Amino acid sequence: MRAEHYVGLMSGTSLDGIDAVTVSFEGDRLRVTGHAEHPFTPELRRELLDLNQSGGQDELERAAAAGVALARCYADASLAAVAAAGLQPADITAIGCHGQTVRHRPERGYTLQLGNGAWLAELTGILVVTDFRSRDLAAGGQGAPLVPAFHEAVFATPDAPRALLNLGGISNLTLLRPGQPARGYDCGPGNVLMDGWAERHLGQPFDRDGAWARTGRVDQALLETLLAHPHFHRPPPKSTGRDEFHLQWLERHEPVRQLPPQDVQATLLALTARAAADCIAAEADGASLEIFCCGGGARNGALMSALQDLLPDLPVASTDVLGLPVQWVEAAAFAWLARELLQGRHASRPHVTGARHSVPLGAIYPA
Repeated sequence: MRAEHYVGLMSGTSLDGIDAVTVSFEGDRLRVTGHAEHPFTPELRRELLDLNQSGGQDELERAAAAGVALARCYADASLAAVAAAGLQPADITAIGCHGQTVRHRPERGYTLQLGNGAWLAELTGILVVTDFRSRDLAAGGQGAPLVPAFHEAVFATPDAPRALLNLGGISNLTLLRPGQPARGYDCGPGNVLMDGWAERHLGQPFDRDGAWARTGRVDQALLETLLAHPHFHRPPPKSTGRDEFHLQWLERHEPVRQLPPQDVQATLLALTARAAADCIAAEADGASLEIFCCGGGARNGALMSALQDLLPDLPVASTDVLGLPVQWVEAAAFAWLARELLQGRHASRPHVTGARHSVPLGAIYPA
């Protein structure tokens, strides 16, 4: 059987740059054959952060320009991943590109991911599939999370229930139970608040391995105040993003201004761990459940230890042990989602997003 080759791109809420993978499919079996990382320039990262906050001057023009700049970065990352796989652009069936989320307002019926598909197709000479969320929203869904269908296709087993926890900027959970359709939803902030706080006080884009958080003390009063956010108490289906969890929201809470910065960081790490662990514990309900983590947070030793401490009876590991490294999972998911669309299959999961019915996901920009 001749292999098909796709590229998957992901730049998440953390705004730490682009992960690009080349994925080869033989039937429904996939294998990552090339990988590239492409950091954002400080100027582009700053612009994307600003665009996450509404009301800025010349917002429409700036968003359009940022979309073109992103397309250039996506093109560079895609071509680097193709070269890393020892392939040429002509060998690639399609690029699956999530785009960079700057608004996610499912309650208003829209979501916005920057990254110009036409420019990306032109720059690479490869067909592009992008705008994966909008059709699900049109059908009454949240438009996110999108990855449970991929997790089900790649990680589900016939005999063991599993949970996949993506610790990206926002954390989301996928539940895989034998004989049942995958379920999933956003737990709450993953790295987004920790990264923002580390950048402000350390001048670094993230707190490597949670080392700074380990020097602080969790403030239980602040933690409980943060956990009062409505998102944590909404029933699924639910999704969230920077629209709800950002530094301005954090700083509205009086204790933040009174505590040492390292104590705030320790508390933010505890918030991420509690939000995810509470969801997992509720879903497990005393049953056995294997937990596999992916995303940048799976490389944070302090966060992984906090999760294991909160879930002492459930094994917590990374997707590395399943053969798909944590940084590649989401990018590979968008290669898979692009393939699903081109093969005429509906990758939406109404029982995840709350849509009225299943729909095809993605818009096509031919090469």
